Amino acid sequence: MNDIYQHFRPEEKEFIDKALKWKQQVTDMYAPKLTGFLNPRERQIIRSVVGSAAEDVRVSFYGGHPSAERKRALFHPSYFEPAQTDFDVELLEIDYPQKFASISHPHILGSLMGLGLAREKFGDILSEQERFQVIVAKELTGYLHAHFDHVGKVPVKLIEKMLSEAVYSVEEWREQAVTVSSMRLDVVIGSLPSMSRQKAQQLIKSGAVKVNWKAVDQTSFECEQGDMLSVRGIGRMKILSIDGQTKKEKWRIRLGILK
Repeated sequence: MNDIYQHFRPEEKEFIDKALKWKQQVTDMYAPKLTGFLNPRERQIIRSVVGSAAEDVRVSFYGGHPSAERKRALFHPSYFEPAQTDFDVELLEIDYPQKFASISHPHILGSLMGLGLAREKFGDILSEQERFQVIVAKELTGYLHAHFDHVGKVPVKLIEKMLSEAVYSVEEWREQAVTVSSMRLDVVIGSLPSMSRQKAQQLIKSGAVKVNWKAVDQTSFECEQGDMLSVRGIGRMKILSIDGQTKKEKWRIRLGILK
C-alpha cells in the first residue's frame, strides 16, 4: 500500500494516511465512516486509496447539490447503499437586511472561519444575486444558530431550507491548448490571455494563487496533470492534459478555463 505515495506529492502524505485510516476503520468495524467536507483533490486521493469496486470497502460522496465542489465522503461496506440522509448535510439560508447592507462570499467565509470552525465543517457557499446560502454538517447547525449572528458588521440570522431549494449554477469550462517552456507555476499561469510571467510571479509571491485549494507562494512549483489552479481576482483553470513536448522541447498542455 505504501506504493500509493509515489503517485502524489510529499505534502499530501498526511491526508493519504488519514484516508487509509478511515478505510481501515470501516474494514475493522464493518460500519460506515463519514468525513467532513472535502475538496476535489482530496476526493481524488480517496478514490485512489479505496481502489477497485471489487474491494469490501467503497466510498460515496455528496455535497448537498448536484454541482457541489466540496462534498462529504462516506466510506462504507460494499453491501451498504447510502442514501442522501446518510451524509448529514443541511442547507442554511442567510437572512440579512438587504435594503440597508450588503454581504459577499469572502465576508461569509471569513465570518464562519472567525468562529473557529474547521473548513471541513461546512461545504459550498452558494449565491444568487443578493441571496446567500451555506451547506453545513448537520451537527453544526445548532452551534451556528447560536453564534453566527453577524457577517462582518451586518446582523444575520439563519433559516433552514430543504436541500432541493439550493441556489446553484452548473460551471461551464472552455478548453484552450497552450505551449509553455516548462511546467513551473509562474509559466503556466503566465500563459493565460492578458497575463505575463512577471505578473504571474507577483501574484504567486503575494499569496493570490492556489494549487488544488492550497496557497502556493513558490514561483518554481512544478504543476502536474489534473492540478486545479486558482488566481484571486482572475479565476480558475485545470490542467486537463500534458500532451508531450515539441521539437524545441516546449510542453504542449490543454487547459480547462472556467467561464
